Amino acid sequence: MGKVLLIVFVKNSILGKVKTRLAKTVGDNKAFEVYKQLVDITEECSLKVDSDKHIYFSEKVINSKWVDELKFVQEGESLGDRMMNAFKNGFSQGYEKVILIGSDLPDISPEIIQEGFERLEKNEVVFGPAEDGGYYLIGMTKFQKFMFENKPWSDCSLLEITLKELREQEVSYSLLQTLNDIDTFEDLKSSKIYVDA
Repeated sequence: MGKVLLIVFVKNSILGKVKTRLAKTVGDNKAFEVYKQLVDITEECSLKVDSDKHIYFSEKVINSKWVDELKFVQEGESLGDRMMNAFKNGFSQGYEKVILIGSDLPDISPEIIQEGFERLEKNEVVFGPAEDGGYYLIGMTKFQKFMFENKPWSDCSLLEITLKELREQEVSYSLLQTLNDIDTFEDLKSSKIYVDA
């Protein structure tokens, strides 16, 4: 399958700074607990994927997580900048397929990520669409800078706009199954994450 890399973006678990939209309904403490569970799910899942891993933390490296993997701090002002820099770093190291996921997906699985790498055999780009109109997974076979520039991050039209650009640039892409990430109380209620009432 060539030299493959999985990038995981993780927010540092800081009370009051994670899952802020969810915290408006359930409070900071419960939102913090939810996020810690999500990070654990992401760690367990990603470690089962047959690839190299780069783990990018939002503020500082936590050595107790992803113990034997390479860890970095995200660089850049916007989410797009941070993702772009992580991909650029991966491709500069000779990886032929690079996939990036976040850490707020209760239903992420090694099989979904592995399927993403397989789709990159025949496509230049792969997305895992999120129910909110964004995406939970993005992968590519070569660095596509325009995918990270001038995008409405956290907007329900993000994926639609990005796919339109890919078609205009004649870049082939494939879509995986749609998953729901946890941003709100409604998302939480329909997930397998347990929060003590």
